[in-house]
Amino acid sequence: MNLILFGPPAAGKGTQAKKLVAERGFVQLSTGDMLRAARTSGTELGKRVAGIMDSGSLVSDEIVIALIEEQLNLNPKAAGFIFDGFPRTIPQSTALDDMLKSRGSQVHAVIRLKVDEQALINRITKRYEAEGRADDNPEAFRKRLDAYTNQTAPLIDVYRGQGKLQEIDGMASMEAVSAAIAGILDAHAKTTKAKGAGAKN
Repeated sequence: MNLILFGPPAAGKGTQAKKLVAERGFVQLSTGDMLRAARTSGTELGKRVAGIMDSGSLVSDEIVIALIEEQLNLNPKAAGFIFDGFPRTIPQSTALDDMLKSRGSQVHAVIRLKVDEQALINRITKRYEAEGRADDNPEAFRKRLDAYTNQTAPLIDVYRGQGKLQEIDGMASMEAVSAAIAGILDAHAKTTKAKGAGAKN
């Protein structure tokens, strides 16, 4: 099963993805993690990534897609993949669909963690004041939040139109969010199993 987790920075996507990896055998494909790993890998692709990142330029869709394809090839027996931080744009979603289709697969579910953005900003501001983490700088966080809103909003409508979008309350407790995600995955598995049984009859 292939799953996309949508939500702004600090919405809790990473925490939920790690639980799914531990409990269900998914492989998490986080673009940020993949780029950092590629940079230090020493491979030809990794050297290209390092050169681009060192110059301060943005890594192209082509390279990000190549990294994802590499991970799909390295994990053929995975129970499923969680796409975290990708796709961010409609061209990226089209490329992902084409990549999966060529493997006889698809995006099965898109789970959006709906959150109160002002509450996130307040949370980050308090954490920044308490811990001083550079990536919690409220001004920088607002820019990341704006980028997410501007780039991702069209994708939400795309996946809603495909009937794949599920929305849950990302402001609920971590346990409640986990339970909601588990319910969506279990319902999908049950439906798939029923369709398979119907096809055999």
